[in-house]
Amino acid sequence: MKFRPPNRLFAQAYRRFLYRVASGMVLLLTTRGRKTGRLHTVGLQYELIAGDYWVGAADGVKADWYRNILRNPQVEVQVGSQKFPAHARVISDPEQLADFLQYRLQKHPLMLRLILRAGGLRGKLDRAGLVRYAEKLKAVVLSPD
Repeated sequence: MKFRPPNRLFAQAYRRFLYRVASGMVLLLTTRGRKTGRLHTVGLQYELIAGDYWVGAADGVKADWYRNILRNPQVEVQVGSQKFPAHARVISDPEQLADFLQYRLQKHPLMLRLILRAGGLRGKLDRAGLVRYAEKLKAVVLSPD
């Protein structure tokens, strides 16, 4: 069972006070709806790598925010109290995704091991296993404009 607070309530709480404690792990991503054109905001875990914000889609390609950026990659990001426009690009190369997973494993070993195991990765968490696992993943890189 995944814990998913309502996006609107989470975004309001983040903007008011949660950013003070969560900004090192969670950002707010605002996309334009692919059907309605309305703005939608969701909180996502991220990693800051070389000036870009990497996020993964827990629901994969079915996540609404992911499908929204396929239609319109211009987004707004809020990290802490800082808001900025960004360009989103999808990463689907298993080698790049395995690098991202290895980076996250080094930074958050316990949390990521649990996530990988819950996602079905069995056996050793070696490079070959991460590449195989990454074949079914997508990540999004948010580059500030």
